Amino acid sequence: MDKEFLAILVCPICKGKLDYQPTQQRFICVSERLVFPINVDGVPLLLAEEATPLAENDAN
Repeated sequence: MDKEFLAILVCPICKGKLDYQPTQQRFICVSERLVFPINVDGVPLLLAEEATPLAENDAN
């Protein structure tokens, strides 16, 4: 993904920084402990209802 695009993306809940994990096709909000998926077309699904809880051992 484009670095400028990544720089403006924030968590839709807390407006905090998102960690991009390209190999797993997802974004993580560490402060909210949520995972936001990227769909098969490469579109980040940054909606609260699309998020899943981050597993304790799944932060990286």
